[in-house]
Amino acid sequence: MAVVCVLLAGVALTDLFAVFAGLRIRTLTGTDPARALDGAYTLYERAGDLQGMVTLPGMVVFVVWFYLMRRDLGVLAPDAFRNGRGWAIGGWLIPLANLWMPYRVAVDMWGAAAPLPQEGESRRTSLWPVNLWWGLFVGGTLLGRYASSGYADSDGITEVREAVAQYIAADLLNAGAAVAAAYVAVRLTAMQRFKAARGPFAG
Repeated sequence: MAVVCVLLAGVALTDLFAVFAGLRIRTLTGTDPARALDGAYTLYERAGDLQGMVTLPGMVVFVVWFYLMRRDLGVLAPDAFRNGRGWAIGGWLIPLANLWMPYRVAVDMWGAAAPLPQEGESRRTSLWPVNLWWGLFVGGTLLGRYASSGYADSDGITEVREAVAQYIAADLLNAGAAVAAAYVAVRLTAMQRFKAARGPFAG
């Protein structure tokens, strides 16, 4: 769990560094394009390389944790899941499905880790942490793809500035998603351990 949180924190920090580098490009292209094409672009490329170096291991470790949590919760609440535990990994790998299936697995895990309602009680555990994480993740992913296409096709300073602005927004969303993912991981792990120790009805 500690490794997951540390790596997700690293992902968030590299995203924020990319935001800083992007803001520097936008500032310099508005005043002195020659300077922007030199130091600012170099810094931006380094920020992108750093993002790749940190994000990949962060994603791998998070998906491994995701699968292990699904496996353990499947023992505690086998009837709480709509799909097999293989989707905890496969759902991330299938194009288009990876924008929805991991969320379904996460929702099922959240419900499985939540205490069962007492007799006569109609309590439903709030899903806002999962919804927040997934909304930021999908928003950042889609906007990042759109920005990448615009940046690759840009042929002037104006187009570059627009694409960088989109990248900045995507990086902010991704940084928020990393923080939200860490919160979900900590909270879900705590819920799972509490339920395993205290029983299904312990609130």
